[in-house]
Amino acid sequence: MRVLVVGGGAREHALCWGLGRAVTVEEVLCAPGNAGIARVARLRAVDPSDPAAVTDLAVEEGVDLVVIGPEGPLAAGVADALGDAGVPVFGPTARAARLESSKAFAKEVMAAAGVPTADSWSGEDPRDAVAALDRFGPPYVVKADGLAAGKGVVVTADRAEAEAAVHAALVEGRFGDAGARLVVEEFLEGPEVSVLAVTDGRSVAVLDPAQDFKRALTGDKGPNTGGMGAYSPASLGGTSAPDLHDQVFAPVLRVLAARDLHYRGVLYAGLVLTADGPKVLEFNARFGDPEAQAVLPRLRSDLAALLAACAHGELGGFGPLVWDPRPAVTVVLAAGGYPDDPRTGDPIAGLDRLEGQPDVAVFHAGTRREEAGIVTAGGRVLSVTALGDDLAAARTAAYRAADQISWLGLHRRDDIALAAAAGRGPDRSA
Repeated sequence: MRVLVVGGGAREHALCWGLGRAVTVEEVLCAPGNAGIARVARLRAVDPSDPAAVTDLAVEEGVDLVVIGPEGPLAAGVADALGDAGVPVFGPTARAARLESSKAFAKEVMAAAGVPTADSWSGEDPRDAVAALDRFGPPYVVKADGLAAGKGVVVTADRAEAEAAVHAALVEGRFGDAGARLVVEEFLEGPEVSVLAVTDGRSVAVLDPAQDFKRALTGDKGPNTGGMGAYSPASLGGTSAPDLHDQVFAPVLRVLAARDLHYRGVLYAGLVLTADGPKVLEFNARFGDPEAQAVLPRLRSDLAALLAACAHGELGGFGPLVWDPRPAVTVVLAAGGYPDDPRTGDPIAGLDRLEGQPDVAVFHAGTRREEAGIVTAGGRVLSVTALGDDLAAARTAAYRAADQISWLGLHRRDDIALAAAAGRGPDRSA
């Protein structure tokens, strides 16, 4: 089959890489892609969040499957347009993708499905939001309802900072429509784990869990980011993938189906392993980034056949997933100043040293090719992934590979998977 991947980050590079290795794939295309993706897919310069443009491209190229990577195109209705044109698509409709694009909607669905999650309040009145802070107490959790480019969540023990977050969203309108409604919820204590599942709306295949690391700096310090690294598999504590299938994924899909929302794509549950058992912190409607870079290299099943089975409503007949038993560790290399004000345009050295290295993959995110070579073009620039016989070996291999790459101002965390590799379980916070 011929597959079109929509997006241009490290997640999409991992998808293109995995699809290109599938025996069922003849050609991979990517719109718009990046400098690294150009080595494994044919690029097309199309706006990934333009439903008509993506649909026209898919029809023009005669692709057999479209895989949507980022959340923006999902919220924009790209999957809807493709479905209306009869193009098989792996990615939920905009209404179903509200599980990610509206935190209040996700809370409503979880309540209807009986999914364990944090107690919460949602609304548009600043006074009611401040009253909700009193109800739940510190640490305070304040979230913009919609997609706010990863900057709409504040977790703080400082009451003044929490009230300032309410004021910024509901009074100042700092996040526009995304922050016109807020969710205030109780803080969940425990390690965070990402569990991704793929679904055709009825059947669900739960992927091996991962843990990602959100804070910018080693030691879990600094501002939140899109993710500075990940590893897989991660411990689920006392629960299991079948438990999560029965307690989280299947009930949510039943509620969506009852509302005529047919979900085909990735359903990503961000879990907190609390003392009372796992609780869902949030849902995403796409592969995580950087979780995809740690999970997909371990998948031995044919990725294209798996995603096509979801798109065609045939996942129930796909069979069990097959995994490489070795763990993977992903280290994100970011630009200086990330996440607030990342530098761009710096030449990247050392990529050629990693070509052909077994069990090492470098996935591009913020890169572009210029006449002199590949330069930085975003905040998170590269994801370096390595597999090893155990987590400690994978971690050593990932950092050894990352050491080969350099540019002015390069920034990374040095503690990805450190606690887990030392046998101390998933980190307390990620």
